[in-house]
Amino acid sequence: MLFGEYGYIWHQLLLFKRLVIISLAVSLLAALFEGANIGLLVVLLQNITTPDAAPLQTGISGFDLWILGVDRAPFERLVRAVTLILLCSWLRSIFNYLSAIYTELTQLRLVDRLRKLLFEQYQALSLTYFAQQKTGDLLSVVIAETGRISQIMQGVFALITRFLNVLTYLGSLFLLSWQLSLVSFVFFGGIAVGLAALNRWMREASFAVPKTSAVMSSVVLEFLTGVRTIQAFATQERERRRYYAASEGMMMAQHRLTRLSNATKPMAEALSTAVLVGMILISFSGAGGAVSSPALLTFFFVLLRMLPNVQDMIGTVTRLSALRGTLDVITAMLSPEGKPYYPDGTMEFPGLQGSIHFESVSFSYGGDQMVLYELDLTIEKGKMTALVGASGAGKSTVVDLLARFYDPNQGAIFVNGTDLREFRVASWRRQMAIVSQDTFIFNLSVQENIVYGTEGASFEQVHRAALAANALGFIEELPEGFETLLGDRGVRLSGGQRQRLAIARALLRNPELLILDEATSALDSVSERLIQQSLEQLAEGRTVVAIAHRLSTIMKADRVVVLEKGRIVEQGCYGELIDRRGKLWEYHQMQFASNGTES
Repeated sequence: MLFGEYGYIWHQLLLFKRLVIISLAVSLLAALFEGANIGLLVVLLQNITTPDAAPLQTGISGFDLWILGVDRAPFERLVRAVTLILLCSWLRSIFNYLSAIYTELTQLRLVDRLRKLLFEQYQALSLTYFAQQKTGDLLSVVIAETGRISQIMQGVFALITRFLNVLTYLGSLFLLSWQLSLVSFVFFGGIAVGLAALNRWMREASFAVPKTSAVMSSVVLEFLTGVRTIQAFATQERERRRYYAASEGMMMAQHRLTRLSNATKPMAEALSTAVLVGMILISFSGAGGAVSSPALLTFFFVLLRMLPNVQDMIGTVTRLSALRGTLDVITAMLSPEGKPYYPDGTMEFPGLQGSIHFESVSFSYGGDQMVLYELDLTIEKGKMTALVGASGAGKSTVVDLLARFYDPNQGAIFVNGTDLREFRVASWRRQMAIVSQDTFIFNLSVQENIVYGTEGASFEQVHRAALAANALGFIEELPEGFETLLGDRGVRLSGGQRQRLAIARALLRNPELLILDEATSALDSVSERLIQQSLEQLAEGRTVVAIAHRLSTIMKADRVVVLEKGRIVEQGCYGELIDRRGKLWEYHQMQFASNGTES
């Protein structure tokens, strides 16, 4: 069931074949010593019940004479049998311990590898994929589903171990009485067929568990990240309903699976008990053939030892069926089919030597609705180009394409006369810094946030960058200064402080290309003035592309490009466009006339 359909995961497991081989080898040795104990048990019972009978022999003369002591007195043979049973039991326990250790290590290594493969998969996918997925679903795969993979591997190794034990028991049963063994096979075969249908139902029910788990993760993640908005809009009751519905859905899926899985063990135990009683009746009726009392006692001892192993195997197969959905989720996530991967270039970016030119660029985030239409735009080196337009005009899309978060559907972006797609993404982005309105602050210290992307910078460099960004004042007021942890998404900072920290990060990076994506949007006038001063210092001598809703922040731009519905409607310097009384003049009027400012 598992090995045939999910070869990818088992291929990953074979990367640890040394651990797998050791695990299987020690499990086999433990099973062999269990078998040896059964043989020695027959010897022990014979020495107890019929000490004067001819001693049992293996046919290996040296072993029979020197180990079993067939030529010695009955009491000495008894002592030797007891000693050998104890020795074999200890060795079996040691090998079982080693099997558990190496099996666990194999599981941990496999899960660790799968988590890393998932991370690499996420790294390789384009932003288009993440725009279409729920973050909670992706998080659930890495955290919850990989944890269930460990349960699967534990079940598989347990199944193998039990199977080796059962093989040992079956071999012993055949040697003791092949007639009774055949009868038991018929009975147990009937039990297995009867439980097969239950396992099919289990497998079908298992698919709902990872789905409801992903929904639950998504709801919880949205609640935790959007708690401020939820409280602001007083929508706690709505979120409570969503959470309760997700929780109940997860509970019902798990409950249905539990009902089916828990039905297996009692059914197997009841049927196995009936088989055992039937076997006893058959043996004493004489239908089992001529079997000595010690052998018959050993037969039922072995059968009793085997039944829990068979029951465990049935239970393990049931649990593996219940986890089938997890294998589907992991395999589907790691599969490259139907996923938009990010194509990387092969050339190292040598630095900005000329202009950046958008040539007939058209782009859509998906579907037929284009966001940009045959855009022709030149961004000159060492100058500031400002993008202006209403929401949805395509300003942020231009920035997304420039940063190579996406690639054009048609046309191309040329840098130094070379198609941007020819450069390695990392080498291009190392020469770039982005300061946006939604600055992401990591749950790290102030210093670690500033040096993010510029590892290896000295404290003096960090200090200078903070000073230049007008951030040093509030940093020194924090409880531990530069070592202060900022909390999830920088909750300990105000919006303006987060912006200044982002500017310090960009200053430290010393980029050739600076992208300002509405960097002063939604700030109070004091914060805006401080940040504007920092941005002017940051932009000095660099190639800058700026998006701004507040026109006051781009009046000094070398070129203003006005976009409308994905097309350039006008471009030129700020004053020139105002004099034309075109689209920029309309925006200028809307912003400044309400403040009583003469336009």
